[in-house]
This record gives sequence, C-alpha cells and structure tokens, in this order.
Amino acid sequence: MDVLFERCAGLDVHKDTVVACVRTPDGDGGRAQEVRTFGTMTIELLALRDWLVAHQVSLVGMESTGIYWRPVFYVLEDAMECWLLNAQHMHNLPGRKTDVADAAWIAQLVEHGMVRPSFVPPPEVRELRTLTRYRKTQIEERSRQAQRLDKVLQDAGIKLSSVATDILGVSGREMLAGLIAGTRDSAVLADLARGRLRAKIPALTQALIGRFGPTHAVVVGEILAHLDYLEEAIARVSARIEEVIAPFALERDLLTTIPGIDVRLAEGIIGEIGVDMTRFVTAERLASWAGMCPGQHESAGKSRSGRSRRGDSWLQRHLTVAAMAASRSKNTYPAAQYGRLVKRRGKRRARKAVGHSLLVATFHVLAAHQPYQDLGADYFIRRHDPARRARRSLNDLRTLGWSVLETSNGVVCTPPEAA
Repeated sequence: MDVLFERCAGLDVHKDTVVACVRTPDGDGGRAQEVRTFGTMTIELLALRDWLVAHQVSLVGMESTGIYWRPVFYVLEDAMECWLLNAQHMHNLPGRKTDVADAAWIAQLVEHGMVRPSFVPPPEVRELRTLTRYRKTQIEERSRQAQRLDKVLQDAGIKLSSVATDILGVSGREMLAGLIAGTRDSAVLADLARGRLRAKIPALTQALIGRFGPTHAVVVGEILAHLDYLEEAIARVSARIEEVIAPFALERDLLTTIPGIDVRLAEGIIGEIGVDMTRFVTAERLASWAGMCPGQHESAGKSRSGRSRRGDSWLQRHLTVAAMAASRSKNTYPAAQYGRLVKRRGKRRARKAVGHSLLVATFHVLAAHQPYQDLGADYFIRRHDPARRARRSLNDLRTLGWSVLETSNGVVCTPPEAA
C-alpha cells in the first residue's frame, strides 16, 4: 500500500499512560518504527509533544477513549495535525493484543490513510459546548427535583398539583413555606393563593388537607433549597454562555428563525456542531454524523437493519426538543411533516424525521448565512401536479358516493344524501 504520510504517529491512550508509536523513513526505502510510553500528567504530555516534534511528525492519530483523549489532543493540536479516530473503524487483526501493538496498528492505519478523522470542534466551540451541556444537565436536574417534590407531597396526601398548574409559582411557594413552618390549617394555607388561583380557594382548601409531618417538612425544605441553587447556577452559566457565544451571535440569531429553535437551543446546537459547515461538506453527512438519518446495511441485494448510528446524543436531544416545539407551530413545513408522519409511523419516528429536517435546515442556514425560508404548510400538496391531484380527489368523491358534475363554470359536488 502507498504511504500517504511519511512521518506519522499512533497513540494508544489510557487514563494514566499513553503508548506512542512513530513511523518514519529509515533511509533505505523502508519504514522505521519507534515506540515509547509516556504518562498523562501535563508535564509528561509536553514531553510527548517534544518527542514527536523531534521526529518531525506531521500527523498523529489517536483512538477516542472516553474523555482520556482530550488532554492529549489539546496539548498536541497546536504543534501538529491531530486525528481523533472512531474505535469501530480500527479493528485490528486477530492475534496478540497489547498496548504497543495497538499503537503500531493505529500508526499504520494513519500512515496509509485507511481511516478518517472524527469531527473535533475548535477551542472556542468546545468551551461553548462545555457550558451548554452543563446547563442542560442542570435544567434536567431541576425538572427531576420538581417531580420529586410532587412525589413527596403526594406521599403526604397534599394534592396541590391537582389544583395548581405550577406548584413552584409564587402561590405554591408560599403554601409550601407555610407547611414547612408548621401551619396545618388548610384554610389558612389556601388563603395564601394569589391572582387567578384565588378563584380555586375552595378546591385548594380540600387539596391541602393531608398528613404532612416533620419528615416531609425536612425533605421539602431541602428540595426547595436545591431548586433555588439550581436556578442560580443556571443563571450564572447562562451569563457565561452569553459572553462565550458573542462571536457567534449572528449565527445564533439566524438559527432562531427555524421553527422550534429558540435562543437556548440555538446555543446548544452551535456548541455541538460549530458554525463552519465546510467541516461536514454536505447536509447529508452532517445528518449521518449526528445519527439523525436511517442507517444502511445491504448484502446480496437485501437491505437489513435501517437503524441509525449512535451519533452525537447531545445534539439529538436538542433536535428532539426542537422537533416537539416545531410540531406545534402554525402553518409551517415541520408541523405539516409531523402531522403526516405521526399517523403512519408514530410519535418517536415522526419526531426524529422532523429533527432531521431541522438539522438539514440548520446546515443550510449556517452555510449560506441566510434566515430560514419555510417551504410552507401546503408543501406536500403543492409538490404534486395540481390537476392530477384534483382528478384523484374527484375520483375519491365518486367512490364515496358523491355526485360530481363538471361544468364550464367549475365542479359541482353533491353529497350522497342530497343526490
């Protein structure tokens, strides 16, 4: 096989060690190989970088192993080209399995160009990704804590959520504070309601009768304190995101023109794929990388599994939320697409299909730096020949027993009863 990269290296990365294999010309038309093991402390990784630079290595390949590849990649990326490789693409030949053999195998694959690098966003996007992912986990934790709060109240026989839409609103908070403080008179607690909730005071009086005890008070108090902390943490992280995303503010605003994508989702999507769409070349490749399109497995002319690849789970979660929001939008292509698919394929597949469409739209919006142009809710009607569709509709009416009379002034349709 042809040697595409004369001076390259393969790294077998672990938590505490990195086995490096360098392959270079030996001067006689062959290939020389040298292997060394380094630690993963920063000072040791700097020594690895110096060793690779001394060998004039221009390309380094390493397997994606959890999060352990990251500090190695970040130290080396400024000195040479680094490829992050998918473990599924590097199955070694059967035989002896050692770290040295793995490093040498990676080096040979890179040397002959037999693998493709995975997408690794630039540093500024990685910083945004760290923040948006952490904020999403805190938002999800806030939802879990709110659900846990309702479970504790149900255990105590307090049916506040059956009357109040938001038990963590101003009225709900005051009632919960009263319960924690020791108030057990349901009428007194119900009188704490504010605004439109005061119209439900009789129902609240009944709902707040229970067996709320000291243990419930401790647990509810801790949950409320945790919720307060999460709100503050989310606000602090969001403030930092506002600073980090400033260079991508234009792209964020363009993404919000897509149905279902708000500012927070736009920030999360940019944190996952960045704004440079030349890294993916086409929308199809982006969808494949994200795991938002059907897989393909064909052998002997037969198609087998059509399951999607794993892809970026964080991006998939953002797109699922966006698809759910887009399906509820008015007079838009995503809403029409969801309505067509949900009847035949179910909610889960319909959401994924809409998410795929939103990702394709994201690619074109970022690539062209133009706002989203919706195809319209009537796209699935307009895409076929109107005359042919009209003839089919008239035939359907005749099949149902309608009387269809075509005149020079138009078509007169009469239902079966009137006919």
